[in-house]
Amino acid sequence: MCGRFVLFASDDEVMTLPGFENIYAPAGLPPARYNIAPTHIIPILRAGDTPTEGVIEPARWGLIPAWKRDDTGTTALFNARAETVQTKPSFKDAFMFNRCAIPMSGYYEWKNKKPWWITTTELVWVAGLWSVHQGRITATMLTTAATPPLLDIHHRMPRFLRPEECHSWVFGPADQAASFLCPAPTGLVEKFQTAPANPAVGTVGNDYPELLLPPEEPENWELF
Repeated sequence: MCGRFVLFASDDEVMTLPGFENIYAPAGLPPARYNIAPTHIIPILRAGDTPTEGVIEPARWGLIPAWKRDDTGTTALFNARAETVQTKPSFKDAFMFNRCAIPMSGYYEWKNKKPWWITTTELVWVAGLWSVHQGRITATMLTTAATPPLLDIHHRMPRFLRPEECHSWVFGPADQAASFLCPAPTGLVEKFQTAPANPAVGTVGNDYPELLLPPEEPENWELF
């Protein structure tokens, strides 16, 4: 699973992807964030008006299906299992028509109640789904079974996308998108590094670069 992530990429990194001639961000791009949690506002990349146009928009992290009357009991929908998105009522319409890509610089995972920072040191993209509920965009990210080296931390991981795969995921027909409902390629997952994170990340209100390091090494945060 993925319940906390980080985004501090440059605007150029977020706005440049193979297959997209133009990517727009009408609401602007968010500032650096080091402890993004469910119900927070996150940027998502969804299809624009043409097959080569993408739009980055703010969305509530935690998908609320359009048919749901209210937002009670929806916090758990911040992740969607790739194995069931085609059939689960909460996700199947979004999988058919509303796929998105979510940028992140890395994410946190807990093992034996201790947080770990997981990153490639570069911007990565995660397959996601979005919906509009009462005029507000909401979104979730797909997860799959984990593979090494991330399997040592947790049995689930986000469905990472190569930059060149984002366009196919966002724009492709549902049968093509179904080919992504499996763990990310080994060559991509092997790029991730894991290291202990600051336990202070467990408090949602904490949001600063030092969370990426154990508490005894705060002087090194400039490396990130």
